Amino acid sequence: MAKKHHYRRTSDPVEIDVTTFLNLMVVLIPFLLITAVFSRITIQELNLPAQAAGGEQPDKPLITIEVIIRDNGLQMTDGDKITATIDKIDGQQDIGTLSEKLVALKNQYQEKEDAVILVEPDIEYDDLIRVMDAVKVAEIRHDGQTELERRALFPKLSLGDAP
Repeated sequence: MAKKHHYRRTSDPVEIDVTTFLNLMVVLIPFLLITAVFSRITIQELNLPAQAAGGEQPDKPLITIEVIIRDNGLQMTDGDKITATIDKIDGQQDIGTLSEKLVALKNQYQEKEDAVILVEPDIEYDDLIRVMDAVKVAEIRHDGQTELERRALFPKLSLGDAP
């Protein structure tokens, strides 16, 4: 029988050339840092409802303004009962009618700055943001003017789950 000869191959250690990679990083890192300046993030400031925050309420507010976002439309309540129901128009929340009703409430309660938005599960994020914007600020067009006037309504928002 013939003997099998096992030859051990000797190999030299492989040198890794990283200069090409370093050249790429030298170009790529400043490019990423320069373009990162142009990205912008918008943040909505929210508060916890007073009941959930655990704090005591020294004075009962004049009115509690709640906007409930439901799958079939919007509801406005005073904390106890439903004061207005706004149905969807063509599958979209009627933000214009909501804004009108909120402006009327702001005219009645000038000192009021807070409102509560209650959201049902499975509500689209875009609808939530549009309602939040409508509760915070109203865009009013006066007769004969082409420019819109922005009026602050209820900038202090609280979020919660709809009943």
